[in-house]
Amino acid sequence: MKIEEIIKSNTEVSLAKKTLLNLMYTQNCTAERFNEVLKAYDLSAEQFNVLRILRGQKGNPANMSVIQERMIAKTSNTTRLVDKLLLKELCTRKVCTVNRRKIEVFITAKGLELLAQIDPKIDDFESKWVENLTTEELQTLNNLLEKLRTSY
Repeated sequence: MKIEEIIKSNTEVSLAKKTLLNLMYTQNCTAERFNEVLKAYDLSAEQFNVLRILRGQKGNPANMSVIQERMIAKTSNTTRLVDKLLLKELCTRKVCTVNRRKIEVFITAKGLELLAQIDPKIDDFESKWVENLTTEELQTLNNLLEKLRTSY
C-alpha cells in the first residue's frame, strides 16, 4: 500500500516528504512486529539490544558508556535498562577494581540461555521481514539507508 493511502492524504506529497514518511512508517511497523516477538520473553527491544551487546563481549565486562555507544537507540536510558535486566537476573553489575567510578556489567548464564531461545525467533522474523526483497535489493536498500544517515 502506498504511503499516501496509509496516511489518507488528499494532496500531493513531495518526494522528500514521501520518502521520510515511508521510512518513519516502515520503522514503526518493524518495531511493532519486532516487539511482538520479544513480548513472549518479557523483554523490550532495548533490553534485548543490551543483552546482545553483553553477549558480544564474550565474557568480558562492558561499562555503561560501552553499552550506550553500541545501542541502536542512542536515547535509551542505559542505567534503567541494566537495572531491569538485573531484576530479571539476566546480567550482573559490579564496581571495577581498577577504576571505582566505573561499573562493569556482565551477562549471566540465564541471560545467555534466554538469548539462545530468542535467537531462532529473531532469525525467523528477520528472514520473513525481508523475504520480498532480492539479495541485490537488500544490498541497495542498505547502501541507500547508510547514504541517508551520512548526508545530514
